[in-house]
Parts: sequence; C-alpha cells; structure tokens
Amino acid sequence: MNSKPQLLAWLTCDGVHIDPGTGKHTILGVFSDIHAHTFPFAHPFMIWFLTLTDCAPGTHQMRISLGLDPQAMQPLIERPFEVKSPLNRINLINEIRGLVFPAPGDYSLLVEIDDEPLLATSLTVAQARG
Repeated sequence: MNSKPQLLAWLTCDGVHIDPGTGKHTILGVFSDIHAHTFPFAHPFMIWFLTLTDCAPGTHQMRISLGLDPQAMQPLIERPFEVKSPLNRINLINEIRGLVFPAPGDYSLLVEIDDEPLLATSLTVAQARG
C-alpha cells in the first residue's frame, strides 16, 4: 500500500542557491506576505520551495493553484517530478515571475500531488502604508 506524500517544508522566498560541491540548498529572503502601493500589482520574482518525502517510486505530477476565491483558483504551476525511493527527500524549486495580484486580500494557495491535496494555505497581499 502506498502512503500519501508528506510535506516537510513550504517556503516563499527570493532565491535558492544550490552548492555545486555538496548539493546543499541555501534559502534566501524568506517572506510570508506581500505589500504593494497600487493594484493590480505584479510581483517581479519569487520562489515557492517545497520538500516532500514518502512519495512512491515513479513519476508524479505537482500542481500549485492560487486565487482570492478558494472555489475558483487558477493553476499556476503544473510539473512532473521523479522519485526513486519513498525514503528520498525531494526538493522542488518553483520560480514565479510576474505574478499579478488584482486586489489586496488573503489569496488561497493549494498544492496537489497527483490530484490529491497536500497543502492548503494562504498568501496575504496587503496595501502598503505611506
């Protein structure tokens, strides 16, 4: 019986550096919300970094969706990834460029693996003061 994949880490950040010698990941500029002076606002660049384990061997499909209305979210990223062993920790680095936020609010974010929900969270986008 296959177990459900487990999410070990979910971060929104400015960058991820992978050391060519060791393969270690350095996470740069972790943040949890976004502030903008005007809307609609296009965020220039961010990374959604996640680490999974307990995935069955083989090819899997990850989808990340976002929206102000949890009932009408739009898929932003859909990508396959390969797993060799359920003991492996799989780091997935997802670059997001020019993501448009039409209005301030708490945007619902859903991460699915093989069409099964793995994480439901939110990203707050607020009106900047001043």
